[in-house]
Amino acid sequence: MRIDIAGFTRGSKTLEHHAVLDFCARMDRLGYDGIWFNEFHFQQPPDPYPSTLLLAAAIFARTKRIRVGTSIVVLPLYHPWLLAEQIAQLHWQSAGRFDLGIGRGTHPSTLDALGIASGATRDRFEQSLALMKSAWVRPTLIPEDGAWPGSSVPVGPLLPEGAEIPVYAAGSTAETIGFAVAQHLPLLLSLEPPEQRQLSVYDAITGNRSGRYPANFSISRYLTVAPTRAEALAAVDALLPRLYERRKRYAIAQNRPLDMIKPIDRDFFLSQQMVAGSPDDCVEQLASLRDQTGIESIRLIFNCNGEVPEPEADAMATLFGQEALGALQTLSPSITIPTEVH
Repeated sequence: MRIDIAGFTRGSKTLEHHAVLDFCARMDRLGYDGIWFNEFHFQQPPDPYPSTLLLAAAIFARTKRIRVGTSIVVLPLYHPWLLAEQIAQLHWQSAGRFDLGIGRGTHPSTLDALGIASGATRDRFEQSLALMKSAWVRPTLIPEDGAWPGSSVPVGPLLPEGAEIPVYAAGSTAETIGFAVAQHLPLLLSLEPPEQRQLSVYDAITGNRSGRYPANFSISRYLTVAPTRAEALAAVDALLPRLYERRKRYAIAQNRPLDMIKPIDRDFFLSQQMVAGSPDDCVEQLASLRDQTGIESIRLIFNCNGEVPEPEADAMATLFGQEALGALQTLSPSITIPTEVH
């Protein structure tokens, strides 16, 4: 299995930069395969890391083997030539350790701040990826009838011959998931709401009825690990009210009615969103998830997107890395279904 970390800086506005880099360097030495960061713009108070690409560059300078991924780069916000060039540079600086997660959507206020019409994001998203992929391997012009002004000077190739940048797609609509299927892009599956919403759309598009999915999809789970299962479950019980309040805050920010936000069902949470227990318990639960879904890559969220203080999340990531990580990484590959997503 590929075991990654996600959510580490999310929710923390005060964690010093050297502490972020120290954490990534220690997770690299422990053997985690990757670490993913989210993109949010124009937050109040300001998010310290609105640019996942700048953060990735700093992490690559302090690490040797761990991969860094974006979950996501919002493609409609960027001119494809400048973004393609920056990503190619990260690929070079990291010796191929960069994973590009892409998406179309973002908060309406971000689009308003940049003067981008919401109705334009679909074309900008799809055309941006096509242009970047082309410019990475061959000289490419922007057509006159595209989402950006046409160009008269070709750009590319931006990558050495034979180089490839892994690209993942995030999204929940039939349009975005259908685009990912057509482009053979593995899905970055969400946690809130649970990934079944995305997988149901994928099943409808592909006709999949097996309940199993391409191995290179990336699934995610909150994870609470402690020396004993009883200690871990006690921590989960203390966490649930905080997560409920967080969901209400997000609903208010997005102008959604609060009566739609229900208290968290503990049994559902433990079965669908949280892995909890001793290191051995966590290995068993994650191996079972892999066997049930066929997915070989998982993003673990130790800080519950900012609801667990960073020192506690750091301690759990360290404990898991020392006592569980190796057992999962050496599991034999799961038998999965044939797929065109590769």
